[in-house]
Amino acid sequence: MNTNTLLEKLQDDIVICAEGYVFELERRGYVKSGPYVPEVVLDYPDAVKELHREFVRAGSDVVLALTYYAHRDKMKVVGRELDAERLNRQAVRLAGEVARESGKLVAANICNTWVYDPGNPEETGKEVRAMYEEQLSWAVDEGVDYVVAETFDWFAEADIALDVIKGFNLPAVITFTAVTSTTADGYAFDDACRILSDKGADVVGLNCGRGPSTLLPVLAKVVESVQCPVAALPVAYRTDADHLSFIDLKQEGREAGFPAELDPFVLTRSEMAEFALAARDLGVRYIGVCCGGAPHHVRAMAEALGKEVPASRYSPDIAKHAVLGAEDVVKDYRTRFLKEHHETLFWIIGVRAIALTPIIKQGTSLVRSLP
Repeated sequence: MNTNTLLEKLQDDIVICAEGYVFELERRGYVKSGPYVPEVVLDYPDAVKELHREFVRAGSDVVLALTYYAHRDKMKVVGRELDAERLNRQAVRLAGEVARESGKLVAANICNTWVYDPGNPEETGKEVRAMYEEQLSWAVDEGVDYVVAETFDWFAEADIALDVIKGFNLPAVITFTAVTSTTADGYAFDDACRILSDKGADVVGLNCGRGPSTLLPVLAKVVESVQCPVAALPVAYRTDADHLSFIDLKQEGREAGFPAELDPFVLTRSEMAEFALAARDLGVRYIGVCCGGAPHHVRAMAEALGKEVPASRYSPDIAKHAVLGAEDVVKDYRTRFLKEHHETLFWIIGVRAIALTPIIKQGTSLVRSLP
């Protein structure tokens, strides 16, 4: 485990945490869309370690064990409930290996269960508690620095998660998903976060569900309501006032967008970088990305926050582009071609390049010199 704790890191700087593993691994062909159970941990562990390393290189300060939807009830859906312990332990080991080699924090992960039933809160609450206790007993045995409890739509379930985490004497990051205007049991998100903060949660906030533009207004209320650090990890999809969450997104003429047809709505790296700055300006200290996020998003966010990360070595340098680059790189005939046939496109791409990489000033002078 890391001797520099989560709370110490939050005092010194903004902590970046990459989530969204099941969506990214589904895109890579290792997770089945629908159940989203992380069987990949057992079936292709190297794929999990590779994504851990990619997120760390891109700027994540945390290696999050891939145990989202790895509780016993979800694993029954794919017929692997007997593999629950083996999968959970393996996931923490994989995360721990990458955390140790990179000097990052390793976090255990529990999540929404789909088991809690408000019509039978006592019995279903016991089931939820038992699953959390089981998962965290394995995680603690393998060694973790803190626990991420995420994507809660029921306040009652988040409350159980916090109580279980505190029973293991570990720092707790608790985040709700704002797919609707309140939690499923009617709490405003700022009130839900405030109550959990008062009960001892170390970090509270929002993850998943909404993209940056629809998450930020709710996030602002949370920041105003609590004294502890706030977490913000939106999906990397373009939600708006008419489509508050990525569940609402759909291409015209298609039956559905969520979950496997969201590609047209993926945000650019610069849009996620802009979110990181907006969240920081609100006072958020724990910033990341959830479903739809990828390493290039994380790198752009880290760099926007003033961090130089290993993957920064390969950040865009448009000054060296064969067509859009600086005068000593671009050949005259290419410039003439663009000037005559693609002048508008050249200008638009040049301006976007300015936004992405300040180091291309020399290259953009060529764009601006076009009559």
